[in-house]
Amino acid sequence: MASAVQKITLSSSRDIPFNKLVLAQANVRRVKAGVSVEELAESIARRGLIQSLHVRPVLDADGNETGMFEVPAGGRRYRALELLTKQKRLAKTAPVPCVVGDAASGILIDEVSLAENIDRAPLHPLDQFRAFQAMRDKGMTEEAIAAAFFVGVNVVKQRLRLAAVSPKLLDVYADDGMTLEMLMAFTVSADHARQEQVWDAIKDSWQKEPWQIRRMLTETSVRASDKRAAFVGIDAYEAAGGEVLRDLFQSDDGGWLQDVGLLDRLVAEKLKAAADAIAAEGWKWVEAALSLPYGVTHGLRAISGTALDMSDAEQATRDALQAEYNRLSEEYEDADELPDAIDQRLGEIEAALEELDNRPVRYDPAEIAIAGVFVTLDANGKLKVDRGYVRPEDELPVASASAEIEDHASLETREPTTPAIQRTVVTIGGQAAPTAEDDEEDGAKPLPERLVTELTAHRTLALRDAVANHPHVALTALLHKLVSDTFLHRPATGALEANVRQVHFAAQAEDLKDSASAKSVSDRHERWGDHVPADDQALWDWLIALDDATRMDLLAHCVSFGVNALYERPNPYGGSGVSEHGLKIRLAQADRLARATGLDMAQVGWRPTVGNYLGRVTKTRILEAVREGAGDRAAHLIDHMKKGDMAKEAERLLADTGWLPEPLRLAGADDGAAAEPIDHSGDDGALPAFLTDDGEEDEAADTDEDEPSMVAAE
Repeated sequence: MASAVQKITLSSSRDIPFNKLVLAQANVRRVKAGVSVEELAESIARRGLIQSLHVRPVLDADGNETGMFEVPAGGRRYRALELLTKQKRLAKTAPVPCVVGDAASGILIDEVSLAENIDRAPLHPLDQFRAFQAMRDKGMTEEAIAAAFFVGVNVVKQRLRLAAVSPKLLDVYADDGMTLEMLMAFTVSADHARQEQVWDAIKDSWQKEPWQIRRMLTETSVRASDKRAAFVGIDAYEAAGGEVLRDLFQSDDGGWLQDVGLLDRLVAEKLKAAADAIAAEGWKWVEAALSLPYGVTHGLRAISGTALDMSDAEQATRDALQAEYNRLSEEYEDADELPDAIDQRLGEIEAALEELDNRPVRYDPAEIAIAGVFVTLDANGKLKVDRGYVRPEDELPVASASAEIEDHASLETREPTTPAIQRTVVTIGGQAAPTAEDDEEDGAKPLPERLVTELTAHRTLALRDAVANHPHVALTALLHKLVSDTFLHRPATGALEANVRQVHFAAQAEDLKDSASAKSVSDRHERWGDHVPADDQALWDWLIALDDATRMDLLAHCVSFGVNALYERPNPYGGSGVSEHGLKIRLAQADRLARATGLDMAQVGWRPTVGNYLGRVTKTRILEAVREGAGDRAAHLIDHMKKGDMAKEAERLLADTGWLPEPLRLAGADDGAAAEPIDHSGDDGALPAFLTDDGEEDEAADTDEDEPSMVAAE
């Protein structure tokens, strides 16, 4: 007969006054490690005693209990309680939760102390990251979390940033698939799709260093130390809506500016403002550029001017700065290394002296009228202005040598051959800059990069839906890709990823998820997902059993998830991302798929709205859209309106026209709308009263006031 399993008995627990407890001399913990006793005392004062002490009764020589208890396990907690009693924050007789062991047990007290410290499982760092995140999600501020756990606020920010990495990568880290240093590197970008893309690219590589991860995540960004960023200023960039990637775990020199297109626009605008200010001095031309080619002044005549003398105040300031510089230099002449504060001050004095010594120059007005100025940025992002260069074609004509002498003698009294009032020709980056007389914004200005990306995200989703509904097109596209790879060995670029790696949309409009294409793709995926077996062999058997028509439909659905018609900024340095050539191939193949499937973005439900297009482009482009979609008369009726009102009215006018912006049209298609413009002539009911009122009723009464009234209304 089998013997009964002997049941174990757990030690009882009870509250024991603190003054009845003593620390066992057999406690194995001798060396300080982890949280200090002071911090633990504060934690107990805040949260109470989370874990009970393990105690044993103290016996006298006869083996009788003395009423005292020794603490073999929980020595740090005992010392923390002892500190609280010394600080008068805990009564000496306060009851302490204890687990009371058997004094007569054969288990050595040393074994109990050692087991209590060894058997505990340390908390995985990821659990701490997620716990911090959960507390913040429940309303605790970063400062409150830091105070509760006696760490710096920056430590909390770091833990929260680690918890915000892609869940897929957190799972890899939890399974020891990457180191903590690698996980830290992924925090420089908040884009989960990009993080996963980088990980997929390097996970099977022998080179998975944190620096490489940071480089791949920031390769299409601009460092904050770049001269463009220094010129514009991080604050101005962020105020314009730009995002800065920051590394909380190592020095990043200010981080990386994510929106390069926005940065370049801000640089151009600030250069334009500087050029306009210089043009007001009367120069014939001003050429501004981020950088000027070597030898740009070759063949040009440099005119000379007279440096302005310092004022008495400026001279006094310079003398004081020079005296301070000399005093500090003498005082620290024998020092092996200058203190940081002194070194910084000497640098400030040198910069101030250089600025004072770089005196403004007065030029002859007659020479200013024929000369120009170069404006650029130095390596540190400071504006660099070189005035006074005359091009050969702008030189004044000279009739004879005697006339030249006479002209030189009477240079200040004669009239210049150029007009007294001239408009300065300003060029930015080699392109003529718009003048104040031009329209509010340049109609030829390219669409914002993010807007193009959002529009092509709409088109990509619609293409996926269209390909899924045309199985033979999907089969042709897949076969085209496989044949190209097998026989032609072409690089992996184009509109179809043969491994069907779904491309996520890092930039997308708010209405994308509610579009008809999104709903169609999602519904179809759910229908198929209800039938697809999870087991690999079962999946094979299921596919074999399908009829050809069903297999073609499933093939089309799966292939459609590899369609990529997205515009993205080309990476000129290789590596990850897409090259300029690869982007051209991708968009050309996307057009081919659109033609093959008969995709029309207007027919699948895309409409221009204030949010997805009209409110984000120039007034010139709004009028161009209305002119193409609704006709010249409709465009003329709104051309006087402010941009916000114009965009709202344009949305109404274009609602049923089928008009599409360039990124949603087929390449090579007509520049106009997908449908013929609606003729609003004779249909004043289609427009609001304030647009259709031509003032005919008042014309006879007050003809002379028409034009002034219109200007005032504008």
